[in-house]
Amino acid sequence: MTLQAPKMILIDLDGTLVDSVPDLAFSVDRMMERLDMPVRGEAKVRNWVGNGVERLVKRALTNNLDGEPEPALYERALAAFTEIYRENNAKRSHLYPGVREGLEALARDDVRIGCVTNKPARFTAPLLRAMDIDRYFEVVVAGDTLPQKKPDPAPLLFAAEQFDVDPEDALMVGDSRSDVTAARAAGFAIVCVSYGYNHGGDIREQRPDAVIDSLTELPDLMARTA
Repeated sequence: MTLQAPKMILIDLDGTLVDSVPDLAFSVDRMMERLDMPVRGEAKVRNWVGNGVERLVKRALTNNLDGEPEPALYERALAAFTEIYRENNAKRSHLYPGVREGLEALARDDVRIGCVTNKPARFTAPLLRAMDIDRYFEVVVAGDTLPQKKPDPAPLLFAAEQFDVDPEDALMVGDSRSDVTAARAAGFAIVCVSYGYNHGGDIREQRPDAVIDSLTELPDLMARTA
């Protein structure tokens, strides 16, 4: 299929541009060791990411996707994780295949690009710089830029306001149900990558407008309009 060529594209970070799980899992396990609790391992962390650092820490503490730990333990754990991850947020992470080439192709087509992520700003900016892709994004909306984060549509609508673009002229690219839900609520078109996290589920079940295997497929997916 083809999509109407958008005036703006917003792209998710973790699971779409960058596989950040190796660093997240390392930091989670070091946090658990500090708390004298069992480490969780990369496989579990891979199914837990996508809803922000706070939810990841809660999932690690409870070993459950929807668990709620004791508040004092959670505060200790979050402080430990933040300290560890600040020093380890780009040591093991890497771009997915085709990401740099896809961004370059969009830049050549003069497409305006933003990044919308649930990752806090203090981790987002360093990761984009370390991956050497920060120059592609005119706007970055992090998980703590607004009171709301995805799946709430507010971050997408905020980014659209910065670009002065109407939602019907905007496209979201992500990897998870959270991205699809946010895009639908905001009135954006939504394309998902087939890889990524999405808590182990097949993203096609969320019925995005299209699914791609690489960001390099995005330019050809969009209809060329005058």
